[in-house]
Amino acid sequence: MTHATFYRRYRHVVRQFLQFGLVGGAGVVVNMVVAIAMNKLNGGTVNAQEILFAIPGTPFNFRFTSLVWIVGFLVANVFNFQLNRSWTFRGTRHAPWFTEFWPFLAVGSAAAVIGIFIKVAMTNPNSPLYLPEPWFHENAGLQSREYWSQLLTIVITMPINFIVNKLWTFRHIRNKHFSSVDG
Repeated sequence: MTHATFYRRYRHVVRQFLQFGLVGGAGVVVNMVVAIAMNKLNGGTVNAQEILFAIPGTPFNFRFTSLVWIVGFLVANVFNFQLNRSWTFRGTRHAPWFTEFWPFLAVGSAAAVIGIFIKVAMTNPNSPLYLPEPWFHENAGLQSREYWSQLLTIVITMPINFIVNKLWTFRHIRNKHFSSVDG
């Protein structure tokens, strides 16, 4: 590989990473709007730790904060997929929408599963990752532990999404689709 080839390849990856980051940033806004709306509809972030149901066979509960994480992820995931498909990883040839969406959702879901544990750890007072008072509390929106844990978890899981989606969803899946169509 020549220096010029390496530079072109590297420049392309950096451009994609930056575009993925911009899409991700827009997705963060979408995710946070969902989180804010859901918490407001539930009476504010003070109710984020409300138990929705016990998880059978475990001493754990499913809390409203987890529901917010899941719904925010799903809405932002569809938004991010479409924008990444049409802008970041655009090409002249796309596999069918659902052929690319399901792997994108799977990758995002894997990151979301990791993320739910991180978010719960940041909002659980018994966790070493608990976001401490007086900086974080549920008495003011900008200092809301609920919102900061949502935002920090998104930032932590973003690199996983980029790498796996670049290599699997938007490269491998497309190549596999077109090798079966062309072959």
